[in-house]
Amino acid sequence: MRTSQIEIYTHDSEVDVAHKINTMELENWINHLTYMRQEMNNFLEFYKMQNSTPNLANENIIQGFQLKQVDNDVILSSLIQFKNSRGTVIECEDLACDMVFIQEHEKCRRIYLFHIEKYRKLKDEFFKKLQGKFSTLKKTAQA
Repeated sequence: MRTSQIEIYTHDSEVDVAHKINTMELENWINHLTYMRQEMNNFLEFYKMQNSTPNLANENIIQGFQLKQVDNDVILSSLIQFKNSRGTVIECEDLACDMVFIQEHEKCRRIYLFHIEKYRKLKDEFFKKLQGKFSTLKKTAQA
């Protein structure tokens, strides 16, 4: 995981501090979504290996991860584009310009948090089904 070293100095203005914190946060989101992409691939491969017999429940889990992967890639791409556009933030000469970047960052935050919430629900569903399968296997082995 790559992060840039951003330092906040005592002489930085409040707006400069906000931009630096937002930059660090944005990089963290990008790193997290990049990790999630690989994690979803791992879940899909594992689930496919464990559930060789196709059924509707299995297909729903697989489709859920596939759709979430698409969402993840779209959001990740948007965040990277926004990060690249933030290079011009230092050129802002008035508060209105700064506010455009701050408002866009807040919009990105809402999208990111909503995505994370939905992804967590999908993972919970995945693990509940997996746990149920292991419980069934354990009962069968004990019988």
